[in-house]
Amino acid sequence: MSDIGSRTPVLVGAGQFIQRPENPVEALEPVAMMGEALANAAQDAGAPGLPARASHTWVIKGAWPYPDPAALLNQRFGATSKTGLSTDGGNTPQSLVNLACSRIAAGEADVVLIAGAEGIWSRRRARRASQRIPYTDQTGAVPDEVLGRDVIMNNKIEVERGFRDPINLYPVFESAFRASRGETMEGHRDRLAAMWEKFNQAAVANPYSWIRTPMTAEEIRNPSPTNRFVGFPYTKSMNSNWDLDLAAALIVCSAEAASAAGVPTDRWLFPLAGTDARDTDYVSNRGDLHSSPAIRVAGRRVMELAGVGVDDIDHVDLYSCFPSAVQISAIELGLGLDRDLTLTGGLTFAGGPLNNYVTHSIATMAGVLRDNPGTVGLCSANGGYLTKHAFGIYSTEPPADGFRHQNCQDEIDRFPSVELDANYTGSATVEAYTVMHGRTGPEVALVAVRTPNGRQWARSTDPALMAEMTKTEHIGTDVVVNEDFEFAPA
Repeated sequence: MSDIGSRTPVLVGAGQFIQRPENPVEALEPVAMMGEALANAAQDAGAPGLPARASHTWVIKGAWPYPDPAALLNQRFGATSKTGLSTDGGNTPQSLVNLACSRIAAGEADVVLIAGAEGIWSRRRARRASQRIPYTDQTGAVPDEVLGRDVIMNNKIEVERGFRDPINLYPVFESAFRASRGETMEGHRDRLAAMWEKFNQAAVANPYSWIRTPMTAEEIRNPSPTNRFVGFPYTKSMNSNWDLDLAAALIVCSAEAASAAGVPTDRWLFPLAGTDARDTDYVSNRGDLHSSPAIRVAGRRVMELAGVGVDDIDHVDLYSCFPSAVQISAIELGLGLDRDLTLTGGLTFAGGPLNNYVTHSIATMAGVLRDNPGTVGLCSANGGYLTKHAFGIYSTEPPADGFRHQNCQDEIDRFPSVELDANYTGSATVEAYTVMHGRTGPEVALVAVRTPNGRQWARSTDPALMAEMTKTEHIGTDVVVNEDFEFAPA
């Protein structure tokens, strides 16, 4: 590859790590898991000493207490790199790859290590046994950089009305998507289950999946003692799962640095293009609840920057915390719903390690592309409630015009938004909804309604109404919102 420019970014190493020790206190702590994943990435690159050459070491923020885990990784590998810690968001791994490539192309970085890990499964098991997994004390450390933009995901009204977590909002998006397509409730649930069965099949074939137990569409679709409804129409097996011990890492270099480190060129993968974008910070202000202008603009733009069309993309891994995220992304990108949309198996089965899933999806994509030279892969990443987005396109073939990146926010901000009509009472129309379930059955119906002035959030705990809403389509029906912001049929 003598014609490759010296500042061309190349993804040379991808590593993953999984642990499930019989005795939880024998588990590696998360920073040690990151170290194992990075060592695997260096081995994958054919250059075990590569981490010691790092100019930058970046860590995906996780559910652990280290203030600067990249510094601990530097100690392990004998590196003296600048350290960085990301903000929260499932978009973060792809965003960091985009940033690494941009800095490498500009001559501001040479070798960038990106790693993340979660050890929640072992930690919970140890706690239940009144034991503790030792974590390295790093009091007072400060990273050289904080990477990314923190976003407050909920406003006060959303939280007060019960729309506070992903399990509340993604099934609301699902109902809006169903209605936008004119699907029946039963037909929609059948289609979801068939789609998620394909995700399960991908996870069964993936050696780094947390759940590799085969499930049929019927088993995924229908509630059971081990697969209860969570937010209708989602059963437990349609929800993201972060009860796991997983780590993943990537090594991105300049072509010059890769050559100097002795990385064989058959390990080189080329990020062709990347984009970043976000929808409105608060779901309350979205123009509708079944689409994403940010995915539409940034997803189509990344293809343009890479010089490929949707039919040129051979392999896809869409962010898959919940089915609505997959479907909205697939439609906005022009991929459709019939093709394979995951390589890993998604966040239900492969696993959803807080912010770090996409590091796993990029690592998996790397293996697929190397096994299929000349093909093209697309990874999407999503943070919040379809809020923050990042895209990357990869190939074994170098980009004709070098790596290209764009933040698409200016165009996205021109899309219309909706006002939150927070104090409205009176007649309204149901826009989207879910019925949240506990272990013993329905607990609360959550609805987004459209008022004469915008959008309002309301709820009901009426048992008969909740039961009816899981059987009969209520989107488009008229309701009355009272002074306690509870709704009832008009």
